[in-house]
Amino acid sequence: MIKTKHLLNISEVYDGRQLSPLWIYQNHGLLGTSLVSWIGPCKIPDSNIVDTEDLLNNQKIEGDLMLHFIGEFFTPHLVEIVYLQRLMASLIKDLLQEQAPEFFLTRSGDDLYFDDKKLSISIATRAVQSSLLHFALNITNKGTPVKTCSLEDFKINPINFASLVLSKFADEYTSSQNATYKVKSV
Repeated sequence: MIKTKHLLNISEVYDGRQLSPLWIYQNHGLLGTSLVSWIGPCKIPDSNIVDTEDLLNNQKIEGDLMLHFIGEFFTPHLVEIVYLQRLMASLIKDLLQEQAPEFFLTRSGDDLYFDDKKLSISIATRAVQSSLLHFALNITNKGTPVKTCSLEDFKINPINFASLVLSKFADEYTSSQNATYKVKSV
C-alpha cells in the first residue's frame, strides 16, 4: 500500500533537499511508502543535484512554477525505483493525452516532451533505507533554462491533475503489489 497526499497549503521551493530519507514523514506525517505533491518553484543548486550527468554538463535545473511529486519507497534496489519513475512518466503521459488529446506527447526514458519542448524533470536515487523519486511538471514556461512546454499550454489545472496522478499511481502501485501476492512459487 502507498500513502498519498497533495500538499495544498505549501508553496515550497524544490531545491533537492526534499529528496532525502523520511522527508515526507518528518514534514508531512506519512510514514512508510508514500507519494506527495505540491506546487512551487524549482531551483536546485549544484550541491543538491543528484544526476552526475547534469553536473558534468553544467545543466541548470529550475523553473518559476512546477507541480512536484516526491516519493519514498522501501525497496532495496535502485533499478526498482527507476522502473517506478518510468511508470510515473508513462502514467502522466497517458493522463495528459486523455485530457489534451490535441497535443501528442512523447516519452524518452523518464522525460516527457511535446515536439522539442521539455515538460518534465525527474530523478530516482537510493538512500540507505529507502529509494527516492522526484518528478515535476512545468506549470508555466517561465524561468526554465531550456525550451519547455507546460500544463498552462495544455490548459490543465495542476491541482486537479495532481489529485488524478496521485490516485492513478496509488492504484497502479497497489495493483502491482497485489499481483505479487497471488502467485505461487515454482
